[in-house]
Amino acid sequence: MSGSVQVGVPAEVKDRERRVALTPPAVHVLVERGHAVLVQAGAGDGAGFRDEEFLAEGARLTRDPAEVWGSDVVVKVKEPQPSEYGYLREDLTLFGYLHLAAEPDLTAALVASGCRAYAFETLTDEHGLPLLAPMSEVAGRAAAIIGAAHLSAALGGSGTLMGGAAGVPPAKVLVIGLGVAGGIAARGARGLGAHVTGVDVDLERLYRYRLDGTLDASQSGEPSLVAGHVREADLVIGAALVPGARAPEVVTEAMVASMRPGSVIVDLAIDQGGCVATARPTSLSEPTYVVHDVVHYCVTNVPGQFPRTASAALSAAVIGKAVHLVDDVAAGRAGGGEEHPALAGAANVVAGRVVHEAVAEALGYA
Repeated sequence: MSGSVQVGVPAEVKDRERRVALTPPAVHVLVERGHAVLVQAGAGDGAGFRDEEFLAEGARLTRDPAEVWGSDVVVKVKEPQPSEYGYLREDLTLFGYLHLAAEPDLTAALVASGCRAYAFETLTDEHGLPLLAPMSEVAGRAAAIIGAAHLSAALGGSGTLMGGAAGVPPAKVLVIGLGVAGGIAARGARGLGAHVTGVDVDLERLYRYRLDGTLDASQSGEPSLVAGHVREADLVIGAALVPGARAPEVVTEAMVASMRPGSVIVDLAIDQGGCVATARPTSLSEPTYVVHDVVHYCVTNVPGQFPRTASAALSAAVIGKAVHLVDDVAAGRAGGGEEHPALAGAANVVAGRVVHEAVAEALGYA
């Protein structure tokens, strides 16, 4: 490391987003390495981390978001919102969830600004997607609970109880994509007593989840066979993922139209465009809508409603990578293709160019 830089942690402005990207212990790590950390006052309040805790670990506080965004490196949870585009600039390094394949306007703003944008969700290592995994775990756990709640008649569902009752069969749950989020969602639904079918192109995953008792049935992904499972499902949880790219459309509108009235869809892939044809992004303030008499829950920041747990999990995963990125910025390596190996796959936009292949292909920048 050849110098120190300032790291900014802004308060999130996305609808009801209460997470904070770095918790006080993570701030301590950066300060110990000689970097300055500027936290927007109240940034951690929604997650239960008080300003005094950040101050105790060596951070400075400001109420001015422009001052925070004026830092050399900004670490945040969710993608910049339109109200924040004006803070983007050439000498800024941004690190957070970006999901650019589903965000053409944001991508254009990043390109026009000339900044360096690194995405949590495309950073890869030998184990997969280490910065996506903790939020996928939270989202997966939440999906089964959310789906079960919205099956209630009070929330517009069919009035089906996940575990059924004596002499009454349980709800049928279809989980599409058995990565971290889908696998945990399947386990959650199974734990609630539902009959769970999993769909995945990876036969090893299907085998593993059948073997451990998570799945009652499995399907490899042929459209005509998936259609039958969708038609019979009380709850469909979409969790199909192609890192960096738009999510594949697995459930067509015709499949949705075939579902029973009051059935529920929870599309966790909506950050990447959704894997259900009728899915469109919703917010925590207005989380659902109805198409073909089917309740759709397509919130783009599901973990944001569990901010204490989600912030602690995210910060613990991010801080090690953030240290390497901040050190690279201090040494002048960031954006030049010389980043630390621990940041592999994270660079999405650099100096006016979309440099992540899957993102570039998805948005026509290739």
